[in-house]
Amino acid sequence: MNKKLTYAGIAALLLLVISGCGDKPTAAPANEQGQDSTTVVNGAGSNEGGEGATATATATASPSAQPTEEPTASPAATEQPTAPAKQSKSISVYYTDPQQMKLVPAKTDISYTNDVEKYSEAYKSLQSSSNSDQVPLWGGIELKSLKFTDGQIIMDIHKPDEAQLGAGGEAFAISALVQTLFQFEEVKSIEVLVDGEQAESLMGHVDLEHPFTRENSGL
Repeated sequence: MNKKLTYAGIAALLLLVISGCGDKPTAAPANEQGQDSTTVVNGAGSNEGGEGATATATATASPSAQPTEEPTASPAATEQPTAPAKQSKSISVYYTDPQQMKLVPAKTDISYTNDVEKYSEAYKSLQSSSNSDQVPLWGGIELKSLKFTDGQIIMDIHKPDEAQLGAGGEAFAISALVQTLFQFEEVKSIEVLVDGEQAESLMGHVDLEHPFTRENSGL
């Protein structure tokens, strides 16, 4: 009888022990904990490695920015000065008749842009004529240069031997010149040089004034 009770008590005690063991939380195996820890670390490392790889790939794909050269400014087009407009004027010029007996006035038109060109064109008009009754007296005499300063025309001429005239022709030539140029009111005097020098006479018959004025020309 006592043995039965003893066995029953032992059995009850074992049940209590077994029941108590079932209520305690079961600790995770060490291997599983190690695996979980490794997984977390590897996961973090993988993420960081992915970002680094992406940044490296981006840096490789995108070339470093090159400095942009400023475009060289092309020089501004230089404006060409506008040529002055030509003026036209009807003037009187003087020739002689075929017998060289008198001066013959005529009208002609000249075009010019300034005073020097105006007087040069007037002189050119004395050198030619389309009318056989109007004989030019300055046809063979070259105008080398002409200047206009302070109301004075300074003209330098060259007279070849074939342009020589007699006394009457020379007098008419000088009169034709001064009357043609003194019609311009701004002209106060005319200095005639022969090959750059003040000559006593143009053709050896009539004295040259230095300079000619309206008073000493009888105008």
